[in-house]
Amino acid sequence: MEKEKEVGNPNPLKVGISIGDINGIGPEVIMKTFIDSRMLLDCMPIIYGSTKVFSQYKKVLNEQEFNYQSCKLAEEAQLRKINVVNVWSEDVEIQLGQVTELGGKLAFLALERATQDLASGKIDVLVTAPISKEAMAKSGFQFPGHTEYLADLSGEEQALMVMVDGHLRVALATVHVPLKEVHSTLTKSLIADKLKAFETSLKKDFGVVRPKIAVLGLNPHAGENGKMGTEEQEIITPAINQVKQDGMLAFGPYPADGFFGSETRSQFDGVLAMYHDQGLAAFKALAFNDGVNYTAGLPIVRTSPDHGTAFDIAGKGKASANSMRQAIYTAMDIYRSRINYRELTSNPLQSQVKEKDKRRGSGEIE
Repeated sequence: MEKEKEVGNPNPLKVGISIGDINGIGPEVIMKTFIDSRMLLDCMPIIYGSTKVFSQYKKVLNEQEFNYQSCKLAEEAQLRKINVVNVWSEDVEIQLGQVTELGGKLAFLALERATQDLASGKIDVLVTAPISKEAMAKSGFQFPGHTEYLADLSGEEQALMVMVDGHLRVALATVHVPLKEVHSTLTKSLIADKLKAFETSLKKDFGVVRPKIAVLGLNPHAGENGKMGTEEQEIITPAINQVKQDGMLAFGPYPADGFFGSETRSQFDGVLAMYHDQGLAAFKALAFNDGVNYTAGLPIVRTSPDHGTAFDIAGKGKASANSMRQAIYTAMDIYRSRINYRELTSNPLQSQVKEKDKRRGSGEIE
């Protein structure tokens, strides 16, 4: 008996993927992700980079099962194919594990082209492979990372970095800020705004009807009533009280050292950390291979693997594709969740009128 063929989604989402730094593990995790043809059943990958780069990686990794088609434009992408948009045409030799100005330049060119296509609706979501902030800076990139760049393009001040692994969602009040500047960056209004943005994202992007958010303290033991710092009393608690007055379910501040290891964490839909390593160190300890970096608060959907360029293992075949795969699935889930949210929150009377008109037009109602 002939084996039944797998049937894919007839209208898959167009997933744009920027190649990241060509000297890191970005190309490798992209290749490993799509070698599994089942990935093509629900999405149409459109990779922004260079077929010549992937040709080199096929030789380096001795991976001949990664087959793709070359495109000049995203509109040329084909269903059930791995589509690579050639952002540059010149020959480029990869320098595995090296931080180079050229690596940063090409990563930006791929990102820029992908975001242009995202803005014009040629792709539905964006997944970004890791970049080197050092290499990007060498090439003249003016932003600390993807989050700030996309926020600037979107004109949104409250872009929020959210790390996601299933029901574990950790957002950051401050992102790429030196530790010595966190104290002066945190304000009552900033924390309140981040909490509002987080609540909106949990509802719209993750389908949580009534989100409960835990807020971490800044100091050891959450300041211990002012003995180890006063930010909790003067900034964080007032911010929590402010959003509570608006009906938000925000609680804390909780001591950060024991929170993630306690059962308390399971009671919340999201956690707001005060600074980068406070949230990410714990998150990556719990979900390093499957975690996803999501930029909330933007009109577009962008995710990324939660790991970096991993220059130390670039080209050695050791990189795991789990996080990249999860980043793709998460982006698609969020895209669809937003559609559901819009439908659920639209004017019900207007929806009923539209449905009635539709039925009348089909002859069901006279």
